[in-house]
Amino acid sequence: MLGIFQKAFAHPPEELHSPVSSQKAKLPQEALLDFLSSHPPESTLSLNFADSAVLAYSRPSPPNPLQKLLFVGYEDVYCLFKGSLNNLCPLIRQYGLSPKSTNEAMLVVEAYRTLRDRGPYPSDQVMKDLDGSFAFIMYDSTTATLFTAMSSDGAVKLYWGLAADGSAIISDEIEFAKRVCGKSFGPFPNGCMFHSEGGLMSYEHPMYKMRAMPRVDSEGAMCGAYFKVDVYTRINSMPRVGSSSNWTEWDSRS
Repeated sequence: MLGIFQKAFAHPPEELHSPVSSQKAKLPQEALLDFLSSHPPESTLSLNFADSAVLAYSRPSPPNPLQKLLFVGYEDVYCLFKGSLNNLCPLIRQYGLSPKSTNEAMLVVEAYRTLRDRGPYPSDQVMKDLDGSFAFIMYDSTTATLFTAMSSDGAVKLYWGLAADGSAIISDEIEFAKRVCGKSFGPFPNGCMFHSEGGLMSYEHPMYKMRAMPRVDSEGAMCGAYFKVDVYTRINSMPRVGSSSNWTEWDSRS
């Protein structure tokens, strides 16, 4: 799966940029053509959102039942989801959705819309409610907003980097990320989520900031970055009260 998001909308971390110029990154359109040409055309689909974003995926053959690849679009929110949720049925009941028409991707879209329309709610708690192995890329075309996340177990891999013009590129294919981002790419951190307005955060450890660490490739060159929780730097946030099962309870005191 692939997401390409224009720099002005996505605000990708600057630490992903590598000063090493031995391998040039591609422009977004070149990256999309690379993805499309490396997969069978009959199983590949891409959606363009003017000049702001691109989503694309290719159905695996044969399908992997443990790492399903799903794509949904609902009320201008689009989601690519890879993996599975162990607690899908309880979450469907929690959100009051139809069990016949709701898969993991649709559930994530509904959770996002709840946060967007009824916030401020603790998004880290909502992400913690997702029990399983997964990674997803979501784009809200009404607000030109990117939201992506990966489970804490790391069973489903996700990589992100920068195109030649600084656009954010996110994919589950490491060799593709290397080809189109050059040295300016790195692994997406486990148990973390990225929102184009709020940046990168760990939903497992929401009280701590994320720290960028230089990444060294197999040739010993400094390139891109990987991110980890900075256990020495806490962030100020509104304390949450109530049980974890009722994430709508929120204490607004500073």
